Amino acid sequence: MFKIEKKVFNGELTYDNTVILKYYIEYPQICSNYINEGIRNFNIYNYDKAIKLKQKSKTDLYNDAIEIYKYNKENGYPIMVFEVYSEFEITYNRDEIISLYIDDYFFTGGAHGNTIRSSQNWDMKNGKQFKLKDFYPYNSEYILDILREIVKQIEENIKNGNNIYFDDYCCLLIQTFNENNFYLEDNYIVIYFQQYDIGPYVSGIITFKIKR
Repeated sequence: MFKIEKKVFNGELTYDNTVILKYYIEYPQICSNYINEGIRNFNIYNYDKAIKLKQKSKTDLYNDAIEIYKYNKENGYPIMVFEVYSEFEITYNRDEIISLYIDDYFFTGGAHGNTIRSSQNWDMKNGKQFKLKDFYPYNSEYILDILREIVKQIEENIKNGNNIYFDDYCCLLIQTFNENNFYLEDNYIVIYFQQYDIGPYVSGIITFKIKR
């Protein structure tokens, strides 16, 4: 098990003496006296990812926030504050494997913000990230098997009165399935779908646990 610390970038950006954008960006860093390739790659990858989001907040999103501020002020609308909030969750940390997901939340106007999830599955021995196919070395139809299991779970949820899906979820599963959208938990691979992929906004990011 690796010792993983939470690092944070946070700040407020102003225009016309008014706060128009706030950002809070978490990123993981492994703390160790011994730095090998796996630890180095993990730390650099996550630091760079956080820096890029910070720079996006201070450039593209900040410029958008200025335009919205000017428009709202000219038209007598309430001043809107853009928000960027990024947090991570470690879901597996043993056997030289680290798995985690990151939720990036953006509020740039409208009725609500939006969250985008990404994930990482690290083979710390080799300093590289696993691909989904690495967990199915003897099954060339693993995607089909995963989709069948997901449909089975959806049907069971609907049967139990928990229908959080669009009516055409079967087609949407095929259209929006992304092999990069997974992380590990004890004995499970967790497949996730982004907001609006297979269900309405209120359903959030929908996940399915697949035994491994």
